[in-house]
Amino acid sequence: MPAQPKGEAVALATTGAPRRTKRRLRASALVAATAAAVLALTACGGGSEAKSADGKVELRFAWWGGDKRAQVTQAAIAAFEAENPNIKIKPEYGDWSGYWDKLATQVAANDAPDIIQMDEKYITEYSTRGALLDLSKYKIDTSKLDAAALDAGKSEKGLTGIAAGINAATILANPAVFKAAGVALPDDKTWTWEDFERISAEVTAKSPKGTYGAAAYGTDEASLGVWLRQNGKSLYTDDGKLGFDPSDIAQWWSFLKELSEKKAVPSASEVVEAEAAPLDQSGLATGKNGLAFWWSNQLPALEKAAGGELQILRFPSKTGKAADAKLWYKASQFWSASSRTKHPEETAKFIDFLTNNVKAGEALLADRGVYPNSDVRDAIAPKLAKADVKVVTFIDQIKGELGDAPAAPPKGAGAIQEIVKRYTSEVLFNRLSTDEAGKKAVDEMKSAIS
Repeated sequence: MPAQPKGEAVALATTGAPRRTKRRLRASALVAATAAAVLALTACGGGSEAKSADGKVELRFAWWGGDKRAQVTQAAIAAFEAENPNIKIKPEYGDWSGYWDKLATQVAANDAPDIIQMDEKYITEYSTRGALLDLSKYKIDTSKLDAAALDAGKSEKGLTGIAAGINAATILANPAVFKAAGVALPDDKTWTWEDFERISAEVTAKSPKGTYGAAAYGTDEASLGVWLRQNGKSLYTDDGKLGFDPSDIAQWWSFLKELSEKKAVPSASEVVEAEAAPLDQSGLATGKNGLAFWWSNQLPALEKAAGGELQILRFPSKTGKAADAKLWYKASQFWSASSRTKHPEETAKFIDFLTNNVKAGEALLADRGVYPNSDVRDAIAPKLAKADVKVVTFIDQIKGELGDAPAAPPKGAGAIQEIVKRYTSEVLFNRLSTDEAGKKAVDEMKSAIS
């Protein structure tokens, strides 16, 4: 699945974890303890200072991302400031690896940014502790947003996040690899997991050494979520528990082991090496993998790195029916606000601009995924790059095939991805059986979200 940046939040308990796992959890628990203590504070104000004598307001806006995101986001800020000269937006941005530690520290010091780019793994953690503003109380138009994406930002604390973009879990194909192997690309409307295994193994067999039909899944929880949904389970339940048993994840790893044994995917050591590679050096981008698990909005960057066109495919299903792939629209990120901002009206005005204004759409385009506002999406379509159009087309094509939106990740869910990756490695290197890994992983996951 998609290569995600490192440095995520933590499990809150260590009961029953292996010794090395306990060390990891104790180290990361410092961040969680800080965030938990901090987020519980409700007294002091945060955000920017009050209005100046001339009536002008400064808002701080934090996000993670690379140089391109900084460029397009600052263009959106400039467009907003041109229409609202009394509101100044101060950008604060960096990469994912340090973003969450910094945000937890800022919240601890009652110095949170007014506008916060939020991720689904952490929105529940922050909102349930009262750190995020209920945006439904302010003038933000949500009538043109996809219902599932909108619901993803809702909780018992209200509307604490508005989708900045939508995407979907996909398999991306490198047609050049298939052509060189003399193998036809799969029909993603009818293929099964058995087809995935057969086709991937065939590409490996007909390619030079070191090239594989597919990349391995198991480097984060998204592919696990799809697998569980196709088997009548879920990653999480609506009441914040795990929605699966050890046997379910053990079956997921068993199929991965089968793929590895048939050389449909790389060896264990190659999987570990690939997991550490940046996006532009991934197997799909370098022509070493014919298929790979990525989010739809990562296609443009991967296509640029590959130097040729890639193709977006639906996940395989158990039945060979597209609707049984059980995909869903995911909010790629959220626009959230600090509950302690001293300028909630102005903050909401800026979020409304990012959500509904065509000028914001023309600046941001598809950087954070497909624009969730359907009117803005249509208005900016002529300005989208070819790769972005491909993503928008795919998102539109699967609309009638989607399953129910999954339950929101509970508090502590930021630790799940690292647990999944670690035990995937244990299984591939034969250090644990799939059953042993399933029991240990589920115990750690339960502790993380308890």
